[in-house]
Amino acid sequence: MTFDTSLSCAQSLDQQDPLQAFQQEFLFPQHNGKKAIYFCGNSLGLQANGVKGAIDQVLREWGEQGVESWFKGDQPWLKVQERMQGPLAKVVGALPEEVIVMNTLTVNIHLLLGSFYQPTSTRFKVIMEAGAFPSDQYAVAAQVSKLGFDPAEAIIEVKPRAGEELLHTEDIIAAIEAAGESLALTMLGGINYYTGQLYDLAAITTASHSVGAYAGFDLAHAAGNVPMSLHDWGVDFAVWCSYKYLNGGPGGPSGVFLHNKHGDDPNFPRLAGWWGYQESGRFLMRKDFVPSKGAAGLQISTPQMLAFAPHWVSLEVVERAGVQRMFDKSKRLTAYLEYLLHQLNAKGAALHIITPTDPAARGSQLSIYFEQNGKALFDYISENGVICDWREDNLSLSGGGVIRVAPVPLYNSFQEVYEFIALIQQYLQLDSHSGVAANPSQNPIQP
Repeated sequence: MTFDTSLSCAQSLDQQDPLQAFQQEFLFPQHNGKKAIYFCGNSLGLQANGVKGAIDQVLREWGEQGVESWFKGDQPWLKVQERMQGPLAKVVGALPEEVIVMNTLTVNIHLLLGSFYQPTSTRFKVIMEAGAFPSDQYAVAAQVSKLGFDPAEAIIEVKPRAGEELLHTEDIIAAIEAAGESLALTMLGGINYYTGQLYDLAAITTASHSVGAYAGFDLAHAAGNVPMSLHDWGVDFAVWCSYKYLNGGPGGPSGVFLHNKHGDDPNFPRLAGWWGYQESGRFLMRKDFVPSKGAAGLQISTPQMLAFAPHWVSLEVVERAGVQRMFDKSKRLTAYLEYLLHQLNAKGAALHIITPTDPAARGSQLSIYFEQNGKALFDYISENGVICDWREDNLSLSGGGVIRVAPVPLYNSFQEVYEFIALIQQYLQLDSHSGVAANPSQNPIQP
């Protein structure tokens, strides 16, 4: 990919973008009467235009048909999972029957840990990345403690090497091999929320299985962000939320992947609930639990139709856009952002990107680390209509932190990246002789 620092380059890239029109399918926050630049899809994706209509439809069906809505109409509520399984399977690289939408993310983490963390006196350890998202840390520690083990002994945290911010795949695999037969489970985030590093899930899964352990992943920052092949990699389970790159709404429902080697096993350990019962006999109300095949057998509760509506709308948008086109654009957008940041560094900006430079080891997020004064830059770009986020340093007490910037392929443009960089340049006063314009789109980024 070849870029330059001109506005015309950004505009040309937008003109060539096959997903450009999808930006019109989302609602954007406003800043001073104009559309804000929204680079925070790694935290909460935007609302698709069709969400209100979908919620209104559920309300209308409920009002007009009551309980009959489960069975009547072109899309009866009883089939809501089938509506989402196909598109979601493409997002994570699974068979449709291996994915299900249910509950919320941390609830599903606990449910899946309950199934896969079955420790013995000799095989009880769990490997995680240091600095994992707090929900993962809390859930694993709670499950370990509940079963009578000391988290300080049972949880092995793999840390970056001294002086580095990222993990090496060989270090993760070495930790797995060192744990050996004491390892019950490897449980990592697919992408580290802080650094934006994508882990080698296939290699980690293979290494875990080689010592007799399970491999599971929290894909909250990976689902809808990077291509995956969970089925082919042999991943045992994965969980994710719908509200980041999948635009499923604040606190929206969670997705689950359960490999069919487990999902098709009627003796697979799980918490049972009525909605996980085999569909053909669900309404017979029999005593003994007969699970549905696949991930559907994990369901405990009735689908939450009002909460599901934004998610199926967003998945329909993803289906029309095409996951491969999304991932291809994501690489171009992120590479363009990285290129322009490097151009600022060439002029003395000293912006430290801690996200991997290898496109295969990251998604759309770049994390810019600051030992100090980063919050002031973050406040400046926020005041000027850019929405991204600030996270305190999670591995030290230095007072530093990162600005996480995530241009999302479905609704962000190359010109928005250009304007964001122009704002940083304006704040850092790197081009004081060119006469910085009030409108960043009129402010040329000087090479």
